[in-house]
Amino acid sequence: MPLAVERLRQLLVGTGRDAADVLGIGVSIPGTVDPVAGTSLNSAIMRGWNGVPIAPYFAALSSAPVVIENDTNVIALAELDDHLTRYRDALIVKASTGLGAGIVAGGVLQHGARGAAGDIGHVKYRGASDVPCRCGETGCLEAVAGGWALVRDLAAQGRSVSHVRDVVALALEGDVAARRAIRGSGQAIGEVLAAAVTLLDPAVIVVGGDMAPAYDLLVAGLRETLYRDATTVAARDLDVLVASHGADSGARGTAVLALRRVLSPRAVDERLSLGIVGPLASAAV
Repeated sequence: MPLAVERLRQLLVGTGRDAADVLGIGVSIPGTVDPVAGTSLNSAIMRGWNGVPIAPYFAALSSAPVVIENDTNVIALAELDDHLTRYRDALIVKASTGLGAGIVAGGVLQHGARGAAGDIGHVKYRGASDVPCRCGETGCLEAVAGGWALVRDLAAQGRSVSHVRDVVALALEGDVAARRAIRGSGQAIGEVLAAAVTLLDPAVIVVGGDMAPAYDLLVAGLRETLYRDATTVAARDLDVLVASHGADSGARGTAVLALRRVLSPRAVDERLSLGIVGPLASAAV
């Protein structure tokens, strides 16, 4: 976190801005988020961070509000100016080191009762059987289909890979094992998503994350099992699209997150009550 804050400081200097110009900070993290406390909530991925407030790390940089959100949900927020202008019911899938799904129903991003909605990576998957997962349990979808699992398997085959982006690069270069691994990941994800599609009846699935550059391979596998296992009525007109903003989705989504806080009626009222009537407050009013 100190490194992230320092990088933000450098970006401010590089753009000729200072701390007073920062009106909101959006942060995305993997796993479940407690939005009130601004902390990670029982995340097996962010071990040691449970209940640790993230906002104080930014206090030395800016007094602007800090808003925390799950990393898949910010990809969904990034689609508000693109795919979600046409679809009000969607599943936003993050296929990266980990796996997650953002659920949009009626145009509203859903978090669930505890903020844990969409954690498909740790759904028990029959193809994973007793395979250990990095969360400490066994049999999770991620254990065979997550990017970290693909790296594990290809490294065991002698490939020089340390991140799922390396796997994607090999696949795009034509490496048969890497291509098979990404397609297999798509098949496993599609099998789990079939139940979600049947239950939620989305109009579209949007695929983002580090595997998205290998979209054709990943989605070929995903379609194979998804359309096989989901109900016909739910899958019949279902679109499967790549995320609109690629590697920029996280940054754009966290910007939306911060703007939503800064431009909320309550925040604008607070600024006006303090006599702060700058361009932002005027535009919001």
